[in-house]
Parts: sequence; structure tokens; C-alpha cells
Amino acid sequence: MARDYLFASESVSEGHPDKVADRISDSILDLYLTDDPYSRVAVETLVTTNRIVLAGEVRGSDKIGPAELEEVSRAVVREIGYEQEGFHWKNANFDCYVHAQSADIAIGVDAKDNKDEGAGDQGIMFGYACRETEALMPAPIHFSHAILKSLADARHSKATTLLEPDSKSQVSLRYVDGQPVEATSIVVSTQHAAEADQDELRELVRAHVTDILPDGWMCPDEEFYVNPTGKFVIGGPDGDAGLTGRKVIVDTYGGAAPHGGGAFSGKDPTKVDRSAAYAGRYLAKNVVAAGLADRCTLQLSYAIGISKPLTLYLDLHGADTVDHERLSKVLRELMDLSPRGIREHLDLSRPIYAETSAYGHFGRPPQENGCFSWEKTDLVEALKAEFA
Repeated sequence: MARDYLFASESVSEGHPDKVADRISDSILDLYLTDDPYSRVAVETLVTTNRIVLAGEVRGSDKIGPAELEEVSRAVVREIGYEQEGFHWKNANFDCYVHAQSADIAIGVDAKDNKDEGAGDQGIMFGYACRETEALMPAPIHFSHAILKSLADARHSKATTLLEPDSKSQVSLRYVDGQPVEATSIVVSTQHAAEADQDELRELVRAHVTDILPDGWMCPDEEFYVNPTGKFVIGGPDGDAGLTGRKVIVDTYGGAAPHGGGAFSGKDPTKVDRSAAYAGRYLAKNVVAAGLADRCTLQLSYAIGISKPLTLYLDLHGADTVDHERLSKVLRELMDLSPRGIREHLDLSRPIYAETSAYGHFGRPPQENGCFSWEKTDLVEALKAEFA
């Protein structure tokens, strides 16, 4: 791998059409888990001009029907801040095509007699961690998320009235000897009030960017792009349709690490697309936090209906002081990597998912309610003891 290079990652805000869809799907998942922590949920959302469409399959409380799903969906849109002519929480048309879970899938997933709970589908999932930031995340995606979260906080707090919900960021960094040292370009496109002056917007955004980046990292002024088209009034689902699960690279590592392809939002933790990706991040982060490597990539694979992972692959990216086979064995001993084992170890059967739907599923501090439990580094001492 080249040691000197440029690398870019992008993020999108909670008001981006795809993230509106993710938030609705995850809020519906939370609704079911609140009533029954063993609910089975796979809900997709489509949003477009004044329309919200739900589809998918569930197994959960009979008390939850289309009316409750509509109420949650409209509340999400309102919380994000959409009260626009082309997309309004109160006026948008709502269609629901959610139905009962397939009995064939249930046979494979459910625990019965001597059979443990199986994976909800086949697939491959990756975890990753590195020393580029304190959060042990790749720097480009970390800063891309932080810029948009800062702008969203200013909008929600009414610190400015110029910003609307939809926005995107892209951060390009220069790496020297494998480490990020400065930004070479920054792109921020933010939906704004019709009366906003573009120069004023540029300086508003600049203040947030310079506050997020380390000192001395700001890109040259000619490489700082804010609303490059010159205008961004029509945005959100009115400007472009949104679908659940279309921002998987934004959700994970910004392209700095592999991705298995499966999306997260709207899926309960029996779906290893979600839970095993969280487990992969958890293990990789603990390996790096324990000082066993500066970077760690971990892959898990599963088959539908089978509880054990078929493979556990480790790449420590040149760290040759640790035996990979032994580390793999130790990680399996420290964490049961069956779907049930992951769910119980990380306490995933709780309504914690709406918060994950924007600004990344990884690199966020663990919350008191159990959200982002996969960001804990509580295996560090055990790993240090094994590989002292």
C-alpha cells in the first residue's frame, strides 16, 4: 500500500433523503423492540415528494399496526425538521405495505429444541479500526460526519435560521507515511433558506469546519467548496427520492475499509448484516485499543439458519508481533459470535437504533441507554493479558 496519498470520504446529514428513510426504518424497529425485545423486523422506507412508503416484514406486537407506523414516521420527519411545501411531516401521503415475517425465514432463525438461534441470512461483514483519530476511526469519514453534525446542532438549536435539513460533506486528506496530516479540499453542500446569501453561508460553514479540523489542517481557500452549484433551496425527499440502506459506506468507514454489502437500518439484531458488523467493529477496535496493531480489519461470514460464523479473518496490516491464528482463537473465546451471543454480549435487543441512523454507526461514544455498546473497549485488559 502507498504511504503517501490523498483519500476522501463523504457523509450526509439526517435530512438527506436516504437518511430520512433510514431514520424512519430504525424508529419503527425501536417501536417494535420497545414492546417486545425479541421482535423480528425488516422494514424498508421510500420517501419522495410529499410521500412516505413503508414495506417489509415483521413479527411482533399485535398492538402495532399501520396507524402506529404512520404516527412514528410523521414524528421522525417532524423531528428532522421538514415542514416544506414539497415534504411536510403533516401533509405527506403515507402508504404501508408491511406484512408478517415469512414462515420459511422464521424456521431457520428461531431457536428450537437443541438448535440455537440461526443467522437471519447469509452474508459477509467487516469490522475495522485504526489509530488515525481518538475514536479509532479513519479521519476522512470521522471529520465528514462531525462537520454535518455540528451544522445540524446549530440548526436545531436555532443558532442560525439559514440552514435547512439536507446536507452533504466530503473531506479529502493528505497522508504522509500512512498518517493524515492536512485537508486538501473540503466540500459542503447544505440546503438553505431561499433568502440566504451564499457568501454568508460560506462563512457560516467555514466556522464549523475550522472548529472540527485539527489546528493547521484547513484546506486552501480555493479548495473550500460550499454549495458549488450556487443554490440549494429544493432539497430532501422533494429534491431526490430516498431509500433505506443506500448509504452503507457513509454508515461504516467511508471506503477506508471493505464492506460486505449489507445495510443496517430497519433490521433487528438477528440480522447479521447489522449485528455481526457491530461485533466486527467491537473486536477490531479492542485489538487496536489494546496496542496489538495500529490497524485491524476483521471479516465474519454466516449462512442463513446456522448459528456459528463460518469464518473469522484477521488482517493486522503488517503488525507481525501477534500470532493471527492465536488472536482469532482468543477473540472467539472472549465473545460468542453466534447471532444470539452477539445480541446478548452487546445488549442489542433494546430500542437503541434511531440514533444510529445518521452520522455513522461507528466512532460514537457508548450511551447510557446501551446505544453504541459496540464502541466499548472492555476487552482491552483481557487482550493485553493474553499478549503481554
